[in-house]
Amino acid sequence: MKTRTWIVGVALGLTLGACSKKKAPDDEGTPAVKPGPQTPTPPPPPPPPVSRPSQGALQAMPALALPDDPARAAKVELGHSLFFDKRLSVDGSLACYSCHLNEDGTGGHDPIAIGAGKKPLTRHAPQLWNLAYHKSGFYWDGRAAQLEDVAKGAWGGGNMGVGKDNLDKKAAEIAKIAGYAKLWKAAFADAPVTADQAAQALAAYMRTITCTDTAYDKFAAGDKAALDESQQRGLDVFLGKGTCSACHTPPYFTIAAMMDGGAYFNAGVGTAGKDEKDVDTGRGGITNKPEDWAAFKVPTLRGVSKSPPYFHDGSAATLDAAVKYMSTGAQANKNLTALLSNKNLTDAEHADLVAFLGGLECKTPLVEPKLP
Repeated sequence: MKTRTWIVGVALGLTLGACSKKKAPDDEGTPAVKPGPQTPTPPPPPPPPVSRPSQGALQAMPALALPDDPARAAKVELGHSLFFDKRLSVDGSLACYSCHLNEDGTGGHDPIAIGAGKKPLTRHAPQLWNLAYHKSGFYWDGRAAQLEDVAKGAWGGGNMGVGKDNLDKKAAEIAKIAGYAKLWKAAFADAPVTADQAAQALAAYMRTITCTDTAYDKFAAGDKAALDESQQRGLDVFLGKGTCSACHTPPYFTIAAMMDGGAYFNAGVGTAGKDEKDVDTGRGGITNKPEDWAAFKVPTLRGVSKSPPYFHDGSAATLDAAVKYMSTGAQANKNLTALLSNKNLTDAEHADLVAFLGGLECKTPLVEPKLP
């Protein structure tokens, strides 16, 4: 009996052992999968390309549209001479060009402009580039509606010192010069000579002072070698992290040219350490609106690398200093624009941004004519 029992036990064990070699369910009741070749895990997708505004579509300057005027060329020729002629001033010492020299990028040489009789004026002389594109709102505070008003304001005011009540007399005096008599007749036929005519001629010439041929313009048109790598990185900062384009909007590089009446912001310039009564109130002095207190027109950045010093008070001696001031939050005051904050630019980003602004250099100089 013992032998038979042993045999039965062995047989039962063999049977159970054989069963154990069959595929057993896993812990969740799913039959185990026989190991075999596995599909390789695909690599993670590459990160999306870094967005570079400089490599996208960039705005180009539009063609300048001016109303029809059959006498425009003659007015421009007359205004060209008047712009460079010191005889237009009260004492023969200054021309319009005296405050808007080529070597200063058509801006002022001195921090504060020097007028007739060597008397300091109140603000820095701004650049003249592309004023023809502005709808209205001229001077730092936008008080002049048209370029003709700018011409008469500078001529009759402290710049050239003639006095607003003496402009007609001065115009008649200039028009009696033989060469000017011919220019005046070509521009205004036989109409009596007036100061308004001189202002029209000066404005007609100033509308020819355009800057549309910068390295940026060539780059925007497709010449990708027009800006070097540093300048392209600077354009990225300008359009991106630096948010410079919020006020200095391409292609004009000033939002003031895009808005009827101009655009004005308080950047804190000229407010540090001053009582409010001593601050130049800028646009606020024209509108008497609290929100315009110490706000000034946004200047174009075209030609900026050649026109130090900077700001309406000429307080930034270099472009590097001006960029540093604007990119680090400016001077706090009761009306500082919310657009200005510390952009936390690295030294490299700052250097690239300044380099890009060099790519806005204007190439066409003002040409001094042979005066009558």
